[in-house]
Amino acid sequence: MILSPLDWCIVAAYFLFSLLVGIWASKQAGQDTKSFFLAGRNMPWWLLGISMVATTFSTDTPNLVTDLVRRNGVAGNWTWWAFLLTGMLTVFVYAKLWRRSGVLTDIEFYELRYSGKAATFLRG
Repeated sequence: MILSPLDWCIVAAYFLFSLLVGIWASKQAGQDTKSFFLAGRNMPWWLLGISMVATTFSTDTPNLVTDLVRRNGVAGNWTWWAFLLTGMLTVFVYAKLWRRSGVLTDIEFYELRYSGKAATFLRG
């Protein structure tokens, strides 16, 4: 397949647009740690929760789904659909509480939740 000059212009425009968005986002996120991890706490909790669920459906998801269907037939789809449904339920139950706790990362949450001598021992 040979690309025409118009095709190359579209590809170049896409890369330029992506670069500009990246530069803009790095300036916005580079202000402080809250800006980097939590968008400055300006996004609603439900949107952050949906983002959490979306990150679980990554590039390896098609491989997982293919294997589930290969092993279990079409009914294997229910396995990963259940992940979506339970993930969304978990988000709407816990995202608000997580935000209220004031922590920035999951490691910080674990440190807050499991502190003390036992947690120090388990963390190594």
